[in-house]
Amino acid sequence: MKETKMSAEKVVKEHKPKLMNIKLEKLHPFESHPYKVLDDVSMTELVESIKEYGLLNRIIVRPLEDKQDEYEIISGHRRVHAAEILEMKEVPAVVHFIDRDQATILMVDSNCQRENLSLMEKARSYRMKLDAIKHQGTSRQNVEKSEVSAELISENDSGRTVQRLIRLTYLVPELQEYLDNGKMKMLPAYELSFLNEEAQRDVIDRIDETESFPSHAQARRMRAAFEEGTLDYDTVAEIMAEVKPNQIEKLKIPMDDIRKYFPREYTPVQMVECITKMLENNQRKEKHRTEDLYR
Repeated sequence: MKETKMSAEKVVKEHKPKLMNIKLEKLHPFESHPYKVLDDVSMTELVESIKEYGLLNRIIVRPLEDKQDEYEIISGHRRVHAAEILEMKEVPAVVHFIDRDQATILMVDSNCQRENLSLMEKARSYRMKLDAIKHQGTSRQNVEKSEVSAELISENDSGRTVQRLIRLTYLVPELQEYLDNGKMKMLPAYELSFLNEEAQRDVIDRIDETESFPSHAQARRMRAAFEEGTLDYDTVAEIMAEVKPNQIEKLKIPMDDIRKYFPREYTPVQMVECITKMLENNQRKEKHRTEDLYR
């Protein structure tokens, strides 16, 4: 019994996270990780910070199963890139002895707190976490319920938001790019994600031709037509040709400029009705005057 207990304790100790410094050439990016590492202003600031103060927070890694003494980065891709720019030889790390699914969940949880994530970075990370949870054997029926998804996938986003974000990963790359650069809103993109690739590319072709993007209402109509089996390029063009409410010009007249022409008790609605009637009467009179000239 004593020997068994000691062996169990040894296993537990071996699987506890380990602090160590790891050479940069021994580190590998997490396969298909959804977060962009850009040489932008933020990266320049990170490089300057590490140069002045050192790398204050350890990166998180796990050992690779097929490569001895080499590690997969779970969290810290930007810090590793900054270290490479600074030509550092090694970085401090926390080594977690976990499998691929556990690593995926930890990667998402470690990165989703960042404020500068794009919609698609968050969407792809949520999709990866959901797939990892399913692969671990969690009930598919429970995971697909939005209420449970919120608990399992995110502590901050609602079930509906999680569901919509994951759906965005079904968009073709061009539409995903429109989302990330702010040209398309989330709600119409969510509706378009239910279209197949051919239909989505019809939408992209129409966007290229008109340089305009579908509204939420238009995207919903396209989804409905697709589900009915009636969506083709001509239907897409017809729907997107409709004038959107925000494209209709509106005439605004300051209330102070017209209030003096109406009784004090008149409401704005009554004023509009009265003005409309006067314009209609004036148009009729002008029409009769024109007809009299040509008689």
